[in-house]
Amino acid sequence: MKHKSPAIPRLGIPAYDWWNEALHGVARTKEKVTVYPQAIGMAATFDREAIYKMADYTASEGRALFNEDMKAKNTGERYRGLTYWTPNINIFRDPRWGRGQETYGEDPYLTGQMGIAFVKGLEGNDPYYLKAVACAKHYAVHSGPEHNRHSFDARVNPFDLWDTYLPAFRDLVIKAKVHGIMCAYNRVDGQPCCGNNELLADILRNQWKFDGYVTSDCGGISDFASHHKTHRNHEEAVAAAVLTGTDLECGDLYHLLEQSVNRGLITERDINVSLKRLFTILFKIGMFDPADRVPYSSIGREVIECDAHKEHAYEMARKSIVLLKNKKDILPLNAKKIKRIALIGPNADNGQAQLANYYGVPSEIITPLKSMERRYGKGIKIDYLKGVNIMDKDTEGLSFLQIAAQAKKADVIVFVGGITSDYEGEAGDAGAAGYGAFVSGDRTTTRLPAIQTELMKELKKTGRPLIVVNMSGSVMNFEWESEHADAILQAWYGGQAAGDAITDVLFGEYNPAGRMPLTTYISDDDLPAFEDYSMANRTYRYFKGEVRYPFGYGLSYTNYTYEEIENPEITETGKTIKVSATIKNTGKYDGEEVVQLYLIHPEDANRRIPNCVLKGFERIYLKRGGSRTISFTLSPEELALADEKGNLVQADGRVRIYIGGGQPGKSEGIYTSLEMRGEPYMVF
Repeated sequence: MKHKSPAIPRLGIPAYDWWNEALHGVARTKEKVTVYPQAIGMAATFDREAIYKMADYTASEGRALFNEDMKAKNTGERYRGLTYWTPNINIFRDPRWGRGQETYGEDPYLTGQMGIAFVKGLEGNDPYYLKAVACAKHYAVHSGPEHNRHSFDARVNPFDLWDTYLPAFRDLVIKAKVHGIMCAYNRVDGQPCCGNNELLADILRNQWKFDGYVTSDCGGISDFASHHKTHRNHEEAVAAAVLTGTDLECGDLYHLLEQSVNRGLITERDINVSLKRLFTILFKIGMFDPADRVPYSSIGREVIECDAHKEHAYEMARKSIVLLKNKKDILPLNAKKIKRIALIGPNADNGQAQLANYYGVPSEIITPLKSMERRYGKGIKIDYLKGVNIMDKDTEGLSFLQIAAQAKKADVIVFVGGITSDYEGEAGDAGAAGYGAFVSGDRTTTRLPAIQTELMKELKKTGRPLIVVNMSGSVMNFEWESEHADAILQAWYGGQAAGDAITDVLFGEYNPAGRMPLTTYISDDDLPAFEDYSMANRTYRYFKGEVRYPFGYGLSYTNYTYEEIENPEITETGKTIKVSATIKNTGKYDGEEVVQLYLIHPEDANRRIPNCVLKGFERIYLKRGGSRTISFTLSPEELALADEKGNLVQADGRVRIYIGGGQPGKSEGIYTSLEMRGEPYMVF
């Protein structure tokens, strides 16, 4: 019941270490593996099929390593097992949270949909055996701050709990049948998450009928007595954790369960409940069966970094890129007309930045510099200068005036900046103190590091077009850049093929269609206190002010129009309906469109109503001049809202439906309306 489980030879039980990671590809292994874009970048694809395939490929590479260990009878090494502690489906409620890059963004529906696809891809479709084991984390109400997460008590009302923090977990448990849950470090309303009766016993086991295993976050059980002060000693803490449903400890305290039994705090029968859950998982990955009975046991080393996997990492990197600004259609660049490019910035040739956190290491990392030289170096002169570090001047010794003078010789300037996981990440992992981060890894501002903006101001004075490519796991507010840059690309941490993806978008080999899974606020002053877990005035659903780039936003090199087809005008509560729209590519380029469906519920003085809420999306490809009709199914669950007690209820009344390329009023699209009649329908 500890993550590093020793062998028991007399019972034929091999050693097994439960701790493994696969956030965006197999992580932390000694082997070279395929590395996909960071999770927030995958969310920006708005593409379920792509994330399903990515998770399936990741499981294949992990299986290959595990199968080798099974044959060698060496299964006790960390980061070699099949129990992956991923995906992170916490809601990225505040852009300063360092670990937000690991999530699928700020919206519960998008998070749930991407999480479902990931779990199904990772765990496989065999009726008995699991290809690998997913673990939804961190359950629950967990999204920073990092610095006090071991002692923090997240206070949340029932409405926000069920409207924001629990829906994605419910989706993964009930709809994806995920087999693992990791409980969070913090407390929720006074109880540690890994000893929380409401979360673990009532909601997870009783209401949702979860039958998988629960693991603590690493060292989380020791927090009960040491930091939360909710238990007098560790013996009481471990007993409480097991009794509320934490089956496995990542840490080194569960050996005290023997003392807890002797003190009468817990019984062996209670312990057996957790043991059965854990052994069920090991049986499902095939640890105790002959290899010829396990359908995934034949997967071999040939799948690791195979062509299909590398191609998909490249494709996902392209799909993740969001075009935020494109003044006078400066992009795409014409490679036949451009003779010289100034490629400048701290992330232009920074492969480590592209790997983000919780990463594996590929055989090759393609940076923008490497890609541009390889693809266009013979026909275009590429002047590369790092210019600055992430947050201070570079050691090359050139002044900003000298850098600008060099850049002025070029036809266009491409500045590749942003931050790295050194400046945003998990406490203890992101260790770069100073601008933009606590030592814990949370950011203190959403501004781009000042040194980078200062350099770009000098570059702007050259009169040459300035294109900004930003790498980050969260949003920058682009206070200066949004006004003065000619084009802006949000490229996230794009994985091993990020350089080729960026080059493709810059030169029109790929038409960008990524969408923002986050809201870009205008100013840090728009953000509520970090430790306030109320969703009031947070995210696109409840923020009342103006924003710079909305959730769901992204430009294209082509244009799309929307036409409504016949949709129902009236439905009864409790019924499922379909709504449709026809989308046409009316521009000059072939491209992809992310078709989004939002509901706008009528205002109600007696309950909190979101501004609008995403309840459907589909990424489609259209040749120029082409059209396609997309249909969305809206069930009572999609049409319902949480009430102040947390109940999900479909009430009567008229709801507006918007289908478009982004949010209502912020994109091309169409409106229709639906009147719901009948008694209130309780979804759950």
